[in-house]
Amino acid sequence: MDRALKKVVIDAGHGGDDPGTIANGITEKEYTLKISEYIHNRLDEMGIPNKLTRETDVTLDSTTRPKKVQSFYGGGDDVIVVSNHINAGGAEFSYHYII
Repeated sequence: MDRALKKVVIDAGHGGDDPGTIANGITEKEYTLKISEYIHNRLDEMGIPNKLTRETDVTLDSTTRPKKVQSFYGGGDDVIVVSNHINAGGAEFSYHYII
């Protein structure tokens, strides 16, 4: 198994003009940023290179977001991208892989 140190880009989903899901007093863009900041800080503590796509409440449209992701470390096999989202829905758990 390849144990080489990976680089991580953490994408806080939504932001700015795009709030994501809003329900029960929760706005998705706020929580995805908090979750992403937590992951960023933990990776820093472990010495794992990482970057955040956004650190404030800014809009990243569907053209800007992927360009920003690749601007940090490129698109090589040594880069992991984590895109955080909190989806509203029923009681069934779901997850998505984006490659």
